[in-house]
Amino acid sequence: MPLTKEKKVSVVKEFAGAEKNTGSIEGQIALLTERISQISNHLQENKKDFSTHRGLMQLVGKRKRLLNYLQKHNLTGYRQLIDKLGLRK
Repeated sequence: MPLTKEKKVSVVKEFAGAEKNTGSIEGQIALLTERISQISNHLQENKKDFSTHRGLMQLVGKRKRLLNYLQKHNLTGYRQLIDKLGLRK
C-alpha cells in the first residue's frame, strides 16, 4: 500500500514547489493526505483490519499536528493548502 516513487514526486512537486523539497510542511501534509485516502479506501473493503485502522488514526493525528503548526506560522499558506487538498469543508 505505500505510495509509489512517481506519485510521491508528483505530490511534493505540486504542493511543496521543488520535487526534492520533501521536508516542507505543505509537502508532508500532502503526502499524508494521499496515504490517508489510500488507507481509507483499503478499510472500506476490509472493515475488520483493526491494525490498519490504528495506523490510519496515527496518520490523521500527525497531519492534524502539522496543520496546526502551519496555521500558527503561516495562515495564508494554511488556507491555500486546505483549499487545494479539499480539507475542512
